[in-house]
Amino acid sequence: MRRRDLHNAVLGLLLAALLVSFWFSAGWTALAGGLALFLFGMQCLEEGLHQLAGGGLERLMARVTDRPLKSLSFGVLATALVQSSSLVSLLTIAFLGTGLISLAAGLCIIFGANLGTTTGIWLLALAGQTASLSDLALPMAVCGVLLGFNGPRSKGFGRLLLGICLLFFGIELMQEGFAGATAWLEPARMAVPGLAGVLLFVGVGLAATVLLQSSHASLMLTLTALAGGQIDLAQAFALAIGANLGTTITAVLGALGGARAGKRLALGHVLFNLGAALLTVLLLAPLTHLTEQLAEWLGLSGNALLKLALFHTLFNTLGVLLFMPWHARLATQLERWLPEPDEPPVLITELKGVSEAPAPVTRARYLDEQALGSADAAVQAVARELQHLARLSLEVIAHALYLPVAQLGSERIDEQQLDNAARAARHGLEAEQLYQRHIKGVYSDLLSYMSRLEATLDAEHRQAWVTSQVLALQLVDAVKDAKHLQKNLGRLLLEGEPAVREAYAELRRHLLWVLREMRTISRLELPADALRMRLQLFDEQAAQFDVTFRERLFAAVRERRLDGGRASSLMNDLGYASRITQSLRNVLMLGLGEAHELLTQLPFQSDDSGPLISV
Repeated sequence: MRRRDLHNAVLGLLLAALLVSFWFSAGWTALAGGLALFLFGMQCLEEGLHQLAGGGLERLMARVTDRPLKSLSFGVLATALVQSSSLVSLLTIAFLGTGLISLAAGLCIIFGANLGTTTGIWLLALAGQTASLSDLALPMAVCGVLLGFNGPRSKGFGRLLLGICLLFFGIELMQEGFAGATAWLEPARMAVPGLAGVLLFVGVGLAATVLLQSSHASLMLTLTALAGGQIDLAQAFALAIGANLGTTITAVLGALGGARAGKRLALGHVLFNLGAALLTVLLLAPLTHLTEQLAEWLGLSGNALLKLALFHTLFNTLGVLLFMPWHARLATQLERWLPEPDEPPVLITELKGVSEAPAPVTRARYLDEQALGSADAAVQAVARELQHLARLSLEVIAHALYLPVAQLGSERIDEQQLDNAARAARHGLEAEQLYQRHIKGVYSDLLSYMSRLEATLDAEHRQAWVTSQVLALQLVDAVKDAKHLQKNLGRLLLEGEPAVREAYAELRRHLLWVLREMRTISRLELPADALRMRLQLFDEQAAQFDVTFRERLFAAVRERRLDGGRASSLMNDLGYASRITQSLRNVLMLGLGEAHELLTQLPFQSDDSGPLISV
């Protein structure tokens, strides 16, 4: 609370100082107001373009990132389209975290996004030449407001027009206010000779981008200052380098609390922008000369604003040419520098009747918050977490039935291990404790995550979202039925009458077969139709077991090896076993249903063979 109070106090003082400063300078007020409108316009523009694109941007990313040049081109075109490298970066981080794209492809997208941002300064430079931007902005404001009252697509287009309108108003206000607020600035007075002067203005550009959280805004200020004569072209070049470098700070801040994949991408972004900036500073003289030559050849020699846009494009292209040949090696090196943390097994050390410190509750692993902004990325994050929950569920059910977890994936069933596990039943943990520690936390995290979805879902993604919720519920139901089954199993497996022990041993062996089959079927590399047929065979075998088990029970009652009370308990427990079987079977069938194109990772398909839970 103290830190929050201090933060609020500092923020209040800054706002008060800002309001007081408006009293002393009309030019500064116009400049600050124009900047605020410009930033809000960029936000509206980004939101409108994202609404219009819908899930198309995400689907396109998943399809066109299989080759480096495709990934680079996607980064360029997507950033040019939405005019927001931050949005493209967030999508890339989200897709990386869910495994939809590789780190090498993500780096190429980021390289392309840096190149795509150069389209923004060209647009800003061209807009700066317009005689009266407000004449264009007012009709856009009217149309934008009217379109906002219609459907989602119309609202997105209206948001787009309002964003452009606010950009134009902001640019015009900044142009008017800059001269009055910074009349004391003169290029000759601010000139610092040599490399020190270049680095000074690079630092100013970097600081402006970090403070404004927008390279477009800092570049617009640079263009306005250049157009008003407050800075010269060389100083504008250095400011543009700093603005480009400042975007890496925002990338790092955005990735600090995220997954390891996002941190790798942020570090790659830093290395790219830092390398490009250093090379540009070292080659500033030849690049300046090349800019002048190209401007003369293109007929832009008299336009300082377009020369700045040309220079910005040249040094970003230089960075791409420098890093693209090494992107795969850079990805490998980043994975070495920032490896995935070892996932320690969840150890259950508290034995029945022994007082020890409570074990930590297992939580979700793969629910990346940044994926919530993208329908595809969010669905894939949930799919990976469902694999985690499915694996935990199989292990909890195995422990609840006193089955060795190693037998789930072994080639053959080891009878000795089964007998040993049965004899150790009285020392095992109760299924309720296993559920509370290893299922409930993950399930609650999953439901909470799914309730916070920000992206708009189309029909296909909505189906996958609903399927995921039902699938998670089926897994939890299977674990709860195992809890009920354990009550009699743990007591009568060892101490019951011979016929009762035999029946529970048979029931236990059947459920081991069910768990092994679930894992085996999900790992078969077959088309969905073939897997469904394989599940039908499983259904027939499970149904046959039910019939045979009931017949044996009735025979034992007739032969007076079982009384009616024991037979009734066994019938109830057969019902629990059947519900476990049906729930797990439903999990696979749901994964192979209508949402299979999106939920391609079947729940029991995990390649990680080590146990998550050890007793």
